Amino acid sequence: MRLLVVGATGGLGRAVVDSALARGHDVSALVRNPQTADLPAEVRNLQGDVLDRVSLERAVDGRDAVLCVLGTPSPRTATTLLEDGTANLVEVMTRLQVARLVCVTLLGVGQSRANTALLYRHIILRLLAPMVPDKQNQEGVVRASGLDWVLVRPPTFVGFGSRGRARVIREGTPGRVGLVVRSELADLVVDAAESDDYLRQAIVVGRMTRRAR
Repeated sequence: MRLLVVGATGGLGRAVVDSALARGHDVSALVRNPQTADLPAEVRNLQGDVLDRVSLERAVDGRDAVLCVLGTPSPRTATTLLEDGTANLVEVMTRLQVARLVCVTLLGVGQSRANTALLYRHIILRLLAPMVPDKQNQEGVVRASGLDWVLVRPPTFVGFGSRGRARVIREGTPGRVGLVVRSELADLVVDAAESDDYLRQAIVVGRMTRRAR
């Protein structure tokens, strides 16, 4: 597949790029500065910004799917970057008839609050409270689009360990996750681009807490 990764220079974005390349996909990355992106040589670095629709058009054109792993400058500062940038992305994808969008948001948004562990719900989400509305609005933009979308909701805890397969909890299904292994999350993001298993669904991704097993 011809994939565009938006947010490729972040920790998760780099892992998504690596996972996609390992599967033989043609990968492009939307980056602000190609000279400092430091991505694998096989990646086509495309200078641009999600707030600039002209640069988005150049990046999206000819792609089969877009993997959006955008972060925010500071999770403790209120912003509309994710909502505005994703709205631009949806508009460009719709116009250029690029249907598949996989968008990473946050565990705790919407019904996924029920899938959070106690510590995460009462401490982490409170710390991230300024960022949560932007994540919620970002999801609203994706859901309202006519695209073939998938919303991926990981926790902010990043775990380490051998590469396995992350647990997936579909929206409205019981189960709790406490952390996520970055490589496993990246694999799942690429899975969602390749198949229709999670089409137009919001899924929680991570490792189950002991209590939830």
